[in-house]
Amino acid sequence: MSAEDLENYETEMELQLYREYRDVVGLFAYVVETERRFYLANQVDLQVRTADGETYFELRLADAWVWDVYRPARFVKNVRVVTFKDVNVEELSKSEIEVPEPPLRGR
Repeated sequence: MSAEDLENYETEMELQLYREYRDVVGLFAYVVETERRFYLANQVDLQVRTADGETYFELRLADAWVWDVYRPARFVKNVRVVTFKDVNVEELSKSEIEVPEPPLRGR
């Protein structure tokens, strides 16, 4: 496998991941970013902890989707992250306009 083949493969995997994200984002209430991962989740609990004079964040997510091209399964029931780096949590706004289903023909 050449370097170009590998680059093309990685580009295709990222594109597939983006498409999956686009398809599932509407199922979740929160976007969560850490220094290592990007998550979509329906429940988020962020706690600031201190131990030995150090401050860290403990993050618990439920019903989550993980942005990781190398994960075989991106839907996760529970996630626990402990980090000394910043954590960003944003609540997604739900569209106030819902598109109705098209009527069934022949009924």
